[in-house]
Amino acid sequence: MSLFNIFTVAGSAMTAQNQRLNVVASNLANADSAVSSNGQPYRAKQVLFMSIPSAAGTDPNNASSGVKVSGVVEDQSPMKLIYEPTHPMANEEGFVTMPNVNVVEEMVDMISASRSYQNNVDMMNTAKTLLLKTLSIGQ
Repeated sequence: MSLFNIFTVAGSAMTAQNQRLNVVASNLANADSAVSSNGQPYRAKQVLFMSIPSAAGTDPNNASSGVKVSGVVEDQSPMKLIYEPTHPMANEEGFVTMPNVNVVEEMVDMISASRSYQNNVDMMNTAKTLLLKTLSIGQ
C-alpha cells in the first residue's frame, strides 16, 4: 500500500462529507417550509455512502478504499401535522402538513459530518508531515 493512497481515501471521504453537509443544510433550510419547490411538503433527505476501491484497488493485498455518495434518498417517515386552521395551506380539518425534518437529528448529523471532515483533514496533514520528515532524513 502506498502512503499516497491516504490522500485519495481522505479526499474521497471529504468530498462525501461535504455532500452530506449540503443535504443537512437543505433539510434545515426547509424545516419550517409548508411547501417545497414541487408544490408538495418537503421531505427530509438522507445521504447513502458506499465503499469504493482506491486507484490501486486491483491489488488483492491492498485493503485501502475510498467512499462516495451512492445516492440521496427521501426520508419516508410520516409528515408532521400541525393544527393551525388559519394557515392558508390548512386542510378542511385545520391541519397543515409540515416537513418530516427533525431539527435535532439534523444538527447531530451536521456535527458528525463536520467532525468526520475535520478528522480527514487532520489525517492528510499528519501524512504530509510524515512524508516531509521522511524526505528530511537524508539531509
